Formats: sequence, structure tokens, C-alpha cells
Amino acid sequence: MTLTVYLSGEIHTDWRDRIIEGASELDVIFSGPVTDHAASDDCGVAILGTEADKFWHDRKGAQLNAIRTRRGIEQADIVVVRFGEKYRQWNAAFDAGQASALGKSLIVLSLPEHQHALKEVHAAANAVAERPEQVVEILRYVLEGTLPG
Repeated sequence: MTLTVYLSGEIHTDWRDRIIEGASELDVIFSGPVTDHAASDDCGVAILGTEADKFWHDRKGAQLNAIRTRRGIEQADIVVVRFGEKYRQWNAAFDAGQASALGKSLIVLSLPEHQHALKEVHAAANAVAERPEQVVEILRYVLEGTLPG
């Protein structure tokens, strides 16, 4: 069985690389958003034309990114949503909600000190992990039925 996993959320740390590397021996296909912040912000105007107003500049980019995100979540078996140090990543919360609404299995990756702030997101999740390595172990368990160690 091959799993398709969409990695959503915070883009400033190496959590995605740690999961991908840790799961390298598993039958998993990973996808996710564009993690080049400038490219993600500017994709709309780069493709559809410039905007004088920053609001419309950002809106064009957000709409194109929504196409990519929606497709990735729809095609995923499991969605992993990472909330970083500053847990107020609204796009991550939106992605968690979208995954839940589509009936996708949802793993939230967040720090213990954010438990209360993210309690509604955590309530929608099938699992809440604190470290990328725990996500790898969840994927291993889903695929192989084996426990760590």
C-alpha cells in the first residue's frame, strides 16, 4: 500500500526534510505547498500580471496557491499540518479544516505549549505529534503495523 501524504504549514524549519528522510524506506509519496516564500507570494502577479495595490497582489497569489493546496489535500491519504513557534499560521489552520471537512486523516504537528491555543484544531486531528520523528513512526505504523524500537 502506498500512502500519499501532504505536508502543510510552517515553512521556516526543516520539519518536512526530517519526515521525508525518516520515511525514506517507507512506501510514501509526499507533496506540499510551494515553500519558497517569495515565489508563493508572487506567483499570481508573475503569471496573471502585476497589481498596483498590495491587497490584489496578495489575493492573486493566495488564489493560485489555493488551487495547489486544494488539489494536494484532495489527493492525499494523510495530511500533516505543522504549526511552528508562532502558532498563528492561518493557512495551516485552514488546511487542517479543509482536510477534516474532506474526511482526510489528519496529523497535527505542534509544540506542547500550544496545546490550549490549538485545542480546536487538535480536536479535529486523528493524532497530535510534537516531533517530526513521531510523524514518521505514525506513517510506519499505518503502513506496516509495527511499533518503534
